[in-house]
Amino acid sequence: MHVVVDFDQCDANGLCVDAAPGVFELGEDDVLRVRAEHPAPALWPAAENAARSCPKLAITLRDDA
Repeated sequence: MHVVVDFDQCDANGLCVDAAPGVFELGEDDVLRVRAEHPAPALWPAAENAARSCPKLAITLRDDA
């Protein structure tokens, strides 16, 4: 899995961080950062939940294949 964020759409509300803190983080400057562009399989459900919870639909999950 590859996590892609459209930063032009992202408003850094932090819902993805709440859903998947192992994948996303908000910096002190309130800018979203992807901690794991290729998360371990154990984090996939959280990443999927984060993508679904994004009100701006800024998170896309792609197959590595």
